[in-house]
Amino acid sequence: MQQLEALAREAAALANGGRALSPGEAEVARQMQVCNACRYCEGFCAVFPAMTRRLEFGKADIHYLANLCHNCGACLHACQYAPPHEFAVNVPQSMAAVRGQTYADYAWPAGLGALYRRNGLTLALATAAGLSLFLVLLLIARGSLWSAPLAGNFYAIFPHNTLVGMFGAVFGFAILALALGVGKFWRDVSPGGTAPAGAAAEAARSALTLRYLGGGHGQGCNDADDAFSLWRRRWHHATFYGFMLCFAATCVATVYHYALGLKAPYALGSVPVLLGTAGGIGLLAGPAGLLWLNLRRHPMHGDAAQRPMDRGFIALLFFTSLSGLALLAWRDTSAMALLLALHLGVVMALFATLPYGKFAHGIFRGAALLKYAIEKRRPTGLQLGSD
Repeated sequence: MQQLEALAREAAALANGGRALSPGEAEVARQMQVCNACRYCEGFCAVFPAMTRRLEFGKADIHYLANLCHNCGACLHACQYAPPHEFAVNVPQSMAAVRGQTYADYAWPAGLGALYRRNGLTLALATAAGLSLFLVLLLIARGSLWSAPLAGNFYAIFPHNTLVGMFGAVFGFAILALALGVGKFWRDVSPGGTAPAGAAAEAARSALTLRYLGGGHGQGCNDADDAFSLWRRRWHHATFYGFMLCFAATCVATVYHYALGLKAPYALGSVPVLLGTAGGIGLLAGPAGLLWLNLRRHPMHGDAAQRPMDRGFIALLFFTSLSGLALLAWRDTSAMALLLALHLGVVMALFATLPYGKFAHGIFRGAALLKYAIEKRRPTGLQLGSD
């Protein structure tokens, strides 16, 4: 039996260009073989139709399917082979474990991939606190921690060009690292050729509407038990669109500053402030809801080893919004410098951890959705029966 298993591993390695499957990848391949024979969950989400287009599952296929999975939990509760059955099929859990491995494997620079395993709640909060403390101490050394109200003029505390240089460099590196990582992932999983018409639009629509957090029937995910709920989808929407509104506020403020010559601070009724306030509220409510669901989540629905990373990212988003809204509320007081230092420290910690934390899942999932949209428009290529 051991010789047979060794031969099977060698054959799998040859099929993957000499790269042997990790234990997590081998487990996904095993479960997909069981699911491919059953196909009860074929209508649940994109994973199972994509699975049926394959007879074998190589490394690239496994990474693709793992990132296509939205971890809604529906297939676990519907599966007749789920634990305690001897087949022990738990697709959400096995896919989640491989997703975490995917982020590390495709990280850029490669040596920083190990940060995914260390990116926990404690590290995230410690990084934010450390950066905030550094800025507070800098203000104390300059004697400007407490001052007369400055009418919301942040740049009287930290010069505009200094902030642009600091945050631009960190954010630019984060975007570069994510782009190179997902680019390498796409080269491995890409179906090749020209994308059929409508594929990109379908992938974008699926991502923006979180279609596959509907559980395949529109009733939602399974969280604490087998009851369906749309709250996970709603909190994800609040978080994503809150983040995008905050980003839009920054973009509009940049146009105001450089193109129109309008300098901050901006009035409460201005477009950047209105966008930032709406985004901040969404980014406060969404992460709070996601943390509540994360704490209640059924232990079989995901990879427990990744929960510190999940909660660290949620906490940074929440405190980014909380500190930003507090800064807006008290920007005309003597506490503005302290609040600004706290907010900038949290934002810097968020930017610094973007390429090596939970944020990556949205980027990789978007690439997987695009591959699925392209692939489903093409013939399967399987020569079965009379095909």
